[in-house]
Amino acid sequence: MDHLIKVLVVSSLPISEIRGGLPLALYYGFEPAEAYLIAFIGNILPIPFLLLLLDYLISFATRIGFVNRVYGRILERVERRKSIVEKYGYIGLILFVSVPLPVTGAWTGVLIAFLLQLNRIKAFISIAAGVCIAGIIVLLASLGVISIAGFIK
Repeated sequence: MDHLIKVLVVSSLPISEIRGGLPLALYYGFEPAEAYLIAFIGNILPIPFLLLLLDYLISFATRIGFVNRVYGRILERVERRKSIVEKYGYIGLILFVSVPLPVTGAWTGVLIAFLLQLNRIKAFISIAAGVCIAGIIVLLASLGVISIAGFIK
């Protein structure tokens, strides 16, 4: 049970998401399908809450100078990456979230959906679909079935 909680927590964090939780679950000995499901659930667990509460959370948190500066930097990065979502809409959001690279996961997808004022239900479905695809890519790479950019063999 302890390993399950660790995988859920790592998968729900904005830096690691499914890219970190899924390999961790495999490391702990979970079967691939089980590892995928646990990491997927962990990754999408915070998303509905973020979609619903992000406006409030941002207005509250940015009152703190350090948080406001960090949020400003995050916004700059998101602004540079939101063009695919602006161009292709919800399909673009799926594609953006599905790329298993830093700053392209569900948390950034939520921020882009928030900034573009996308429908929250459609955004959640798109983000979940992107996490699903990213999870498949990470699982296949973790099992050695595919190689990502020559870094994993």
